[in-house]
Amino acid sequence: MKTFTEISPMRDWCRARQSEGQTVGIVPTMGALHEGHLSLVRRGKSICDLCVATIFVNPTQFAPGEDLSRYPRPLDRDLEMLRGEGIDAVFLPTDEIMYPEGFGTYVTVPPVGMSLEGASRPEHFRGVTTVVNKFFQIIPADSAFFGQKDYQQLRVVEHMVRDLNIATEIVPCDIVREHDGLAMSSRNRYLSDDERKIALSLSRSLATAAEMCDSGETRVAMLEQAMRSELTACTKLDYAVVVDADTLEPIEVVDCRAVALVAAHVGTTRLIDNRIL
Repeated sequence: MKTFTEISPMRDWCRARQSEGQTVGIVPTMGALHEGHLSLVRRGKSICDLCVATIFVNPTQFAPGEDLSRYPRPLDRDLEMLRGEGIDAVFLPTDEIMYPEGFGTYVTVPPVGMSLEGASRPEHFRGVTTVVNKFFQIIPADSAFFGQKDYQQLRVVEHMVRDLNIATEIVPCDIVREHDGLAMSSRNRYLSDDERKIALSLSRSLATAAEMCDSGETRVAMLEQAMRSELTACTKLDYAVVVDADTLEPIEVVDCRAVALVAAHVGTTRLIDNRIL
C-alpha cells in the first residue's frame, strides 16, 4: 500500500498505472472508516485493477458551528483497515495542499443539490463538489465509488460529472446497515445507548413508507405523514420527504421512480437515511 501526501506524485502514480493499461478506481472518504467505506473499496477492487482511497476531512463542506473540530480522525486505524482490504494507494493531503493560500475557485452546485441537504446546509454541497472535482484532477480515475446513504450527494456528484464532462464513471453502491438496521455512519459513534434506540426510527420511518407504497398507497402526503409519525422522538426533524428519485423534485403521487429521504437530529447528532420506493 503506497501513501501519498503531495499532488504531483499521486497524479503521476495514477497516470503511470493507466499508461500500463490498468484501470484505477477511487473511493473518496473523510476517514473514520467503517464497514460502509470498506464495502466501497471491495466494489472498487472488483471492478478496477487498482483502487485508491482518499482520507481528507474537507473543511469547505462544514458550516460554522458544525462538527469539523470534533470529527473523528483515527488515521492509524483507518490505514490498517485499508491495508487489510488490499488497497493499492492512499492519498492523505493536508488542508494547505488542497486549499493553498489565495484559493478562491469553487464549483457551483447543480439544481439537484439546492433542496433538502442544500437548504439545510447551504455551504455543504459547494464544498463537496469542489473537493471531489479536485480529487478527480489529482487522481484521474476510471471509476469513483460513492455510497447511496448520502443519496443527494451521489446525485450532485453525478450531475457535476455530466455537466463538466469529467471522464470518471460514478458507481453507486448500496447502503450498508448495522445489524439493527441503522445506516452505517461515522457519526453513529456519537450516539448514547438511548439515542441509538431513537435513531432507529429513521430506518423504521423509511420501512413504513415502503410498506405503504407496496400496499398501494401512492399519495405522497400520506407517506410523508406516516414517516413523520415515526420520528416524533427525534430532537429535531429537518425533513422527511418522498420525491422524484432522479431530480429530487417534489411529487404528489408515486407514479415514477421515487425515493424517501429523512434527516433528523438525535441529541446533538444529525443523521440521514433514505430508501428507494
